[in-house]
Amino acid sequence: MSNPPDLSAGPGNGRLTLALIAGIPVIMILASSWLWYFVVNGKLDIVGALGTSNSGMLVQPPRPAPEAGWTNGDGEAFTPNLETPLWVMVIPQAGASCDAVCESRLYEARQIHQSLGKELGRVGRLLVTPAEALELNVTALSDGRPVPENFAAYVATEQRGLTVWHSDAATFDAFFTELAAEPRSWYLMDPNGWIMMRYDPSVHYKDVISDLKFLIKNSNG
Repeated sequence: MSNPPDLSAGPGNGRLTLALIAGIPVIMILASSWLWYFVVNGKLDIVGALGTSNSGMLVQPPRPAPEAGWTNGDGEAFTPNLETPLWVMVIPQAGASCDAVCESRLYEARQIHQSLGKELGRVGRLLVTPAEALELNVTALSDGRPVPENFAAYVATEQRGLTVWHSDAATFDAFFTELAAEPRSWYLMDPNGWIMMRYDPSVHYKDVISDLKFLIKNSNG
């Protein structure tokens, strides 16, 4: 018995294959746009869909940090660094005095960051405040080291890598709405500048590290 003819080698099938290959990028773009629309509008729990038992509380819909009007000491507006994409720990500080609670949050964020080991370079830390200048108002540091003379010296010696950004008071309160109920909250921002998760003291630092490692592993870059 002779074998059936190989129809897959015909010219019509070849053109179909080429068309499918050419259409893959378009399909991927459309799929990505569709997915992000539903994430931003709070209609899709992407973290839950990935199967992680995240310990943080999802911010739904996510909030775009570039639209919050943050500026640094040079008056430059905040924009995410797309050349070096980072997951960023965002610590909001409402008052002008960085007291023991403020210092403790910054210390814990630094320790979590350093605990990431080889992935340390995939994460950043920033502080946002409506105050024109922060004062360091503590009698002791969380790690027992000498207290620096001011907040700038504290950042330079104890919080290397931390950047400080300023927000007007009204925008600050509207953007970080959860602070009214839990002033010790801090947030996680994705590499594209979206605030997407919140943490408070009820979450153990080891669980935060686990969340960060999962997100780093499952994100591009």
